[in-house]
Amino acid sequence: MRSTDVMLLLPPFQALVDEHWRDVARLARALAGPVDGDDVAQRAWEKAFAAYPNLTSAQNLRGWLLTITARCATDVHRARKPQTPLDDAPPIAVDGPEAADFPDPELWQAVKDLPERQRVAVTLKYVGDLDHHGVAAALDTTPAASRRLVSDALATLRTKLGVDHD
Repeated sequence: MRSTDVMLLLPPFQALVDEHWRDVARLARALAGPVDGDDVAQRAWEKAFAAYPNLTSAQNLRGWLLTITARCATDVHRARKPQTPLDDAPPIAVDGPEAADFPDPELWQAVKDLPERQRVAVTLKYVGDLDHHGVAAALDTTPAASRRLVSDALATLRTKLGVDHD
């Protein structure tokens, strides 16, 4: 048998879901917020399922899933446009997320205010628990650029929140 005849042995997709669903859901909520997080996670699983049979490597499946999740969250942010009402009727009041959804609302607001690439980088690093190589892969950049994005984001957060650098 030639080496090109060896088939890649992937675990069943359900095993992948069972092992990593919490990581995908947590990252989706952190990047897209509690309102859109579930939709982002669902879209990430759909994309992963469609791409799964064509994978050429079974290494770092968690990183692969988190990269897909980060890109789906970015798609949601890019798709948001200011919307105008269809008519002059008053807007319908909708309850937003509860304060308990964000244990530290000041921190999460500061994270939300970061530039998009910094926000995604710092979230992948600290919520997704990816190393700089994983963050770089998710953002299509280099590990050095990933380090810089995370460093700049942390510096901005420290300044905004009044945290000492020491």
